[in-house]
Amino acid sequence: MTLPDRRLNAYRADLAERQLEGQVEAPRFVVGTPARIVAPVIGLKPKPDAASGIDTELLYGEEVTVFDRADGWCWVKAVLDGYVGYLPEEAIGNAAAEPTHIVTVQRTFLYREPELRKPYSQILSMGSRVRITGAAEARGNHYAVLEDGTAIFAKHVQPIGALDVADYVDIAACFLETPYLWGGRSGLGIDCSGLVQLSMLMTGRSAPRDTDMQAAGLGEPIDRNDLRRGDLVFWKGHVAVMEDEETIIHATGHTMTVVRENFEEAVQRIGWLYEQPNGYRRPIS
Repeated sequence: MTLPDRRLNAYRADLAERQLEGQVEAPRFVVGTPARIVAPVIGLKPKPDAASGIDTELLYGEEVTVFDRADGWCWVKAVLDGYVGYLPEEAIGNAAAEPTHIVTVQRTFLYREPELRKPYSQILSMGSRVRITGAAEARGNHYAVLEDGTAIFAKHVQPIGALDVADYVDIAACFLETPYLWGGRSGLGIDCSGLVQLSMLMTGRSAPRDTDMQAAGLGEPIDRNDLRRGDLVFWKGHVAVMEDEETIIHATGHTMTVVRENFEEAVQRIGWLYEQPNGYRRPIS
């Protein structure tokens, strides 16, 4: 029997999510309980081990389903893209308070009070979700105020569901010079597929998390000779966004940043490690 992809399906020898009953063997199946990320950015790990690398990251305000808690770790599934893994227990909180707004700039500060000269409490990434309950003004600057009195620059958030950027390539370009981070999915550090996913999220579209998932089912396949702005180019383990017919934007370990690069030159440079591109896809608007 072929087992479901462990990245998107929660099952272990002792426990599995209820929807997998009949597909996997486990002594116990559970529905899970909702929770919400309360850390600015937190790595989702394949095992409950602080020394383990990360598969992806979750952002402030995103929702997860918790299947198990043990020894300071939570075994969870992200609601946004279905990714499964382990988080430190202190990174999650109550899911009851539904976020109202989403951060729309690469990075912003959450201030302890609505005044830019005061200390900030956290740095939030684009894509973070916050619950706004009030507004304030200080020296001509407008702030959105959260339930606990902390504040964020009002122009740096928009109501969830009211995103007004249609071209995800514009969003990807906002991340130029952002540090490359394996598994990263934030304005603090990002990888190639994370750049695609987060950029699309900010235009109201969904995308799978990993490169192989995107290459298998994001949009529709196209021919290399038909490439245009917004198309995706895939190598084994890598993805880039076409900015125009000659230029790509991608997060690369070559420079350890998000860069703009000539497409043909990138193909030659990348070829020694990842061979030639193995797929081209056009996301569906």
